[in-house]
Amino acid sequence: MDDEEERRFRAFVAARSPALMRSATLLTGGDTHAAEDLLQTALAKAAGRWGRLESPEAYVRQVLYRQQVSLWRLLRSRRETTVAELPDTPAREDGTGAAELRILVRRALARLTARQRAMLVLRYFEDCPEREVAELLGCSVGTVRSTTHRALARLRTLVPELDPAVGGLGIGNSPVEVCQ
Repeated sequence: MDDEEERRFRAFVAARSPALMRSATLLTGGDTHAAEDLLQTALAKAAGRWGRLESPEAYVRQVLYRQQVSLWRLLRSRRETTVAELPDTPAREDGTGAAELRILVRRALARLTARQRAMLVLRYFEDCPEREVAELLGCSVGTVRSTTHRALARLRTLVPELDPAVGGLGIGNSPVEVCQ
């Protein structure tokens, strides 16, 4: 990489790292250390191909998703055991209710399967169309639709506050907006 390419790469990293880090954090279930490692791996791969990339951000995001899916596959045999559920708490007037809801949603996202979490992050946090999600994850559009549907249903079960049918917020088809 020559000096000009290195300057452009550094500018890209400085400009896009916060957004890429948010995506990596959601993909890792809120584990910021794992997200930093994931992002660093993706940026290192991009640096090696920097001069040949037409769309650097798209490439880095694709590496993020594929790297995380590979990690999930490796760790599939190691299952986490969840502990007791958080008690129901009433909404507070001081604004902490929104923070508590974000925590609940992040914990619920961490309890989804790796594939379901990836689908929700891509569809709703990254706002990718179904076709693009299918291409990124190497599956069909129908699989994206059915997995996303099941993931949303599971998320509403884990965090009833999101389900309008039981008097919740009714965030509907975009529960990850709570995390922002």
